[in-house]
Amino acid sequence: MTTSNLQAALQPRSIAIIGASQNPDKIGGRPVDYLQRFGYRGKVYPVNPGRPEVQGLRAWPSVDALPEAPDLAIIAVPRAEATEAVQQCARIGTRVSVVMSSGFGEGNSSEGAALERAMVADARAAGMRLVGPNCQGLANFSNGALATFSTMIKECPPADGHIAILSQSGTLGMAPYGLLRRRGLGVRHAHATGNDADVTIAELAAAVAEDEQVRLMLLYLEGMPDPHNLARLGWIAQERGLPVLALKSGRTAAGKAAAQSHTGALASEDRVVDAFFEQHGIWRAQTMEELVDGAEMYLKRWKVGGRSVVTVSNSGAAGVLAADAVTLHGMQMASFAPETRQALEGILPSFANVSNPVDITGALLTDSSLFTKALGVIAQDPAADAFLVAFPVAGAGYDVESYADAAAALEESTGKPVVAASPQPDVAALFRQREVPVFTSESRAVAMLDQLTRHHQRLEEARRRFAGTPLHTGGLLEADPTPASPRMVNEAESLAALADAGVPVVRHRLCARADEARAALETFGAPVVVKGCSSAVAHKSELGLVRLGLRTEEEVVAAFVEMQETTVARGLPFEGVIVAAMERGQRELMIGAHRDPVFGPVVVIGDGGKYVESMPDNQLLLLPCTRDEVISRMQRLRIAPLLVGVRGDPPLDTHAFVDAVLAVAHLMLNATDVQSVDLNPVIVSAAGQGCRAVDAVLLRA
Repeated sequence: MTTSNLQAALQPRSIAIIGASQNPDKIGGRPVDYLQRFGYRGKVYPVNPGRPEVQGLRAWPSVDALPEAPDLAIIAVPRAEATEAVQQCARIGTRVSVVMSSGFGEGNSSEGAALERAMVADARAAGMRLVGPNCQGLANFSNGALATFSTMIKECPPADGHIAILSQSGTLGMAPYGLLRRRGLGVRHAHATGNDADVTIAELAAAVAEDEQVRLMLLYLEGMPDPHNLARLGWIAQERGLPVLALKSGRTAAGKAAAQSHTGALASEDRVVDAFFEQHGIWRAQTMEELVDGAEMYLKRWKVGGRSVVTVSNSGAAGVLAADAVTLHGMQMASFAPETRQALEGILPSFANVSNPVDITGALLTDSSLFTKALGVIAQDPAADAFLVAFPVAGAGYDVESYADAAAALEESTGKPVVAASPQPDVAALFRQREVPVFTSESRAVAMLDQLTRHHQRLEEARRRFAGTPLHTGGLLEADPTPASPRMVNEAESLAALADAGVPVVRHRLCARADEARAALETFGAPVVVKGCSSAVAHKSELGLVRLGLRTEEEVVAAFVEMQETTVARGLPFEGVIVAAMERGQRELMIGAHRDPVFGPVVVIGDGGKYVESMPDNQLLLLPCTRDEVISRMQRLRIAPLLVGVRGDPPLDTHAFVDAVLAVAHLMLNATDVQSVDLNPVIVSAAGQGCRAVDAVLLRA
């Protein structure tokens, strides 16, 4: 039912417009206009009880009066009438309803939210899918099924292409449409799902991704209401080699609040969203420009190899700027083979630079063939993975058409990415006519090459990661959106649970009496650490419940008495003290874990110690994760150089630390009552000497 009805949303054989208007500028009038104007060949049924005809088409007085159940119904009436219209459409067997009406779950109105739930229940009871409410609608430009009221379609007439745009926001969904159409790029799909009350943007995107004519997908998200279908989309994209880019708003607290009021979006910790996208091969754009600027590159479907770049320009300064940008983005300037440099020396003037970046100089004004000849030589050198041709200034006297022809020929002969940079619209237009992606500056061109190559790597890593994963899961674990209230267990219980899970922990003993504390000192030997133990205290040092480096029985007993008095005086349960051996090592790291209400269990690793919140340096992993993924995240830490040893320090035992991380991950996967884990610090010794968690907080459901 789900698959067939979503196909009816994308390829409906008949469409009814409830609330159809004679005025083509009204919400109920635009779909009628668009369906007739842009080639829809199915049946169109305007429903308007006050008119016998709407925009030249016969109108029907009610849903019940229609000659057949339409595949798709557009509901463009006020909220008070929309719920009844949904019931009527469901009753006659409509397969999909697109509810444009607003005033439902997107605001803070409990009444609107209740109406939305009831409307979805009515639709589902009859087997009808519902898009919206509060949505701008669906537009499939390949068949003219424009069930939308977007103004942008009048501003930028549609043309079928290979790009799909899906958005929870109507306006933000059509903004990239307008930007792309103004650049002459065709768009195949532009769908807005609004509140995602039934059909979610992720579910619809997964269905659209099955369209083999779609070669690039752009998403605008305000929340993450359906991560399982988003994971499924990632799976389909990996199988098809389909690049998916997502612009996800709500990075800040203010943005999350605005998203909640706009589309009723569910919020999740933003860095978890980043980790999810990376795991599933989806590129997260930071801005609208980043979302659309690389479209021409993606549509090329280049075979992307490494990240070595060759720059050729008529300006030495442009080459320097390009080289700076390449380095800043972590790419490399390709090194030419000696025979390549020798061949270039035979072509270019003696004052030209024949190393990378190649500066042909103003000699182009004298001999326009130099550019074509130079590119012919460079094309034979295997060192380059991508090419940038830059013309910061070119006009009268420059044979720009031949340069553009040469750039296109370079792409044709190598099959590698070739991009151009020019701030002059007339120059850029000549490259664009030859389908060479062009940007206004060298830095922007390099940034997009960086994005393209890294996105390709991410997609390939995701493909390998999920190889053999069933399509219906996309590899995502179940999450609990409403977990039970957690309770903190004391540190002794926490350390015991972690030790049972395979995490190496400090040698310690829980002591309920002072004489037991004295005995622990004798067992471990001086010096020791004494910590108050209470299931109501997570951060003991802030209450004075930690003493380090104690060496005598008198010091240990005094610490016991003081901590007991402090805990009782604050009305907290006193469950003894922990006496532990003093651990020494090379570095304090941390391991944390919690259950995200959207994505399930998440592990955090990073630099540890008391400044972990003030100076955070950590990375996230969605579960399940592999050893290689843990190592990869460790290499991204700012302290990563310290892990391998610097200035005479030995390398850390990262192997033991990775084992501890995987043990915590296993605990989170198998002990479903564990809600969160906080190990800080984990003291890591030199390579071969292990690591130990010396402080732990564990919360259970």
